[in-house]
Amino acid sequence: MLFCAACRDRVEPPTPYNLQIPKGFPTALNIPADNPMTVEGVELGRLLFHDPHLCGYTGTDPDSLMSCSTCHRRECNYDLGTDNLRFPDGKPKGRTTGKPTIHNVMPLVNLVFNHEGYLWNGLISSDNPNPEMRTIEDIVRMAIIADDEMCGTEASAVAAIKADSKYPPLFKKAFGTEEITIERIQKAIAQYVRSLVACNSKFDRYLQGKEQLTPQELHGYVLFTTEEGADCFHCHGSSGSPLFTTNLFYNNGLDNAFTDAHDRSSVTGDPHDRGAYRAPSLRNVSRSAPYMHDGRFQTLDEVLEFYNSEVQNSPYISPLMHHVNDGGVRLTPSEIADLKAFLLTLTDDSI
Repeated sequence: MLFCAACRDRVEPPTPYNLQIPKGFPTALNIPADNPMTVEGVELGRLLFHDPHLCGYTGTDPDSLMSCSTCHRRECNYDLGTDNLRFPDGKPKGRTTGKPTIHNVMPLVNLVFNHEGYLWNGLISSDNPNPEMRTIEDIVRMAIIADDEMCGTEASAVAAIKADSKYPPLFKKAFGTEEITIERIQKAIAQYVRSLVACNSKFDRYLQGKEQLTPQELHGYVLFTTEEGADCFHCHGSSGSPLFTTNLFYNNGLDNAFTDAHDRSSVTGDPHDRGAYRAPSLRNVSRSAPYMHDGRFQTLDEVLEFYNSEVQNSPYISPLMHHVNDGGVRLTPSEIADLKAFLLTLTDDSI
């Protein structure tokens, strides 16, 4: 009888998550050794990511509810989206404080391939001296307690999740026991975020020989990958870079005076990094508005016009901005249309 009881109480180990690495994508994955991805962990993380009680509020008032998906919306490439009337200026605000976030929301896709740190300025990185500011797991905790985001506490978040009877058995499946802790919440959500891989766009299918680009899209591709064209590829990756970003940091000529205390230089201490921010991935760029670190551009057309004729020079501008002396790349209207057509082929509706 004792043996049977032991068998009955035995917990099956979680199932390893088979993250399919698309052909041509990097094979080095940014997954901490202490948080391997599992099927059960990813599914738990998905539920927690979308749970409006994660902020620690257990009531039903919609204005007091907030989850990760409040600002990282699936239909907007896990970005904010310009149609979110709750944040009409492009920046989310704290759940109860009304304090705007420092920067615009960044998309969450393909982060498992990023080894250059996270956020617009790269503050969260493996070389941060603060051990609580190094990983996606740490970002989860920061989002829960930050006064310009969920504005909760670790204790209130844990209590709110514990109050939902569906969670204890899910935590047991993912982590071996029903115990719910902030560390386990962090790990589960981080696993889910790492599972978000965008790799099935029209351009991907073109590279695989499964679909053809139109002449307009092909010409936009040529413009994207040439210095005498749109000169996009230095920062957003050439045809050999499926991420469509280097994940590095550049001053792209948005301004010639700098007041943001949270740019790349705030992390590195290097004055040459004034006004520099991460080059975001262009995958699903059609769904990723608003654009830039401060959300100043609401449409892709505005972004293209900026790079075409509104680039501003400064002592800190990236040397890769080869057309700065002309104010931009100076494409014709038809060339701008072709470049946009190519960028639209990077949309992956399946994610």
